[in-house]
Amino acid sequence: MAEPMKQFMVHPIVPLHVGGLDLSITNSTVSMLGAAVILGGFFTLAFARPAVVPSRVQSVGELLYSLIDDLAHSIIGHGSDAFFPLVFSLFGFIATMNLMGMFLLFTPTSQLAVTATLAMLTIAIVVIVGFWKNGFGFFKLFVPSGVPIFLLPLMIPIEVISFLVRPLTLALRLFGNMLGGHVVLNIFGSFVLALGLLGLTGGLATLGFLGSALALSSVVALIALEFIVAFLQAFVFAALTCVYLNDVVNLHSH
Repeated sequence: MAEPMKQFMVHPIVPLHVGGLDLSITNSTVSMLGAAVILGGFFTLAFARPAVVPSRVQSVGELLYSLIDDLAHSIIGHGSDAFFPLVFSLFGFIATMNLMGMFLLFTPTSQLAVTATLAMLTIAIVVIVGFWKNGFGFFKLFVPSGVPIFLLPLMIPIEVISFLVRPLTLALRLFGNMLGGHVVLNIFGSFVLALGLLGLTGGLATLGFLGSALALSSVVALIALEFIVAFLQAFVFAALTCVYLNDVVNLHSH
């Protein structure tokens, strides 16, 4: 029987316990480390020896660089260069982990702990930048301009709650898309095998081959869609990071 959730189980590869702490190296740890190595290796290969006529690897690297640079500049505006390394690192790391999940059995971003950590790190940096740029004027973020004074007691709590749920929405969006997509792929993949075996029994059951073929075509279409989602979710995470940074960098126009 197919177990769609088995692929998301975290298990230790190198057990390690220090006192009461479990510091074991898990498949999730190895996958994230692998993503960092792959990402670093790719851009080292792409830009170690830049050529006037770029190679295919350099062309892809320059395309990704320009994509995120344009994104940050269009949303944050002047001063976006200071935040480009953060946004680009988040985009590259998440995209690499997502795409790794299309080839390996484990997807780090299918773990809420991983996406929540990235989301909280992002919001923490936004808060730090907000206080660094604006001091206590950071709290103006929760006071929308142009709102009548008598509505502020209602609007301020709404703005505060909206800000506090940002890490939750960042984490759940990425987690949900990666988890759901892989579960659906697993289920349709099991249909291919189950219906194919059913067709081998002969008689009317040979219609199972038709169902297996339909399931297989669905798997192919879903795989193509999952590749798009893997890239798109990394881009969305980077775009929202830019939006949140813009709120505190350009607070005067909030």
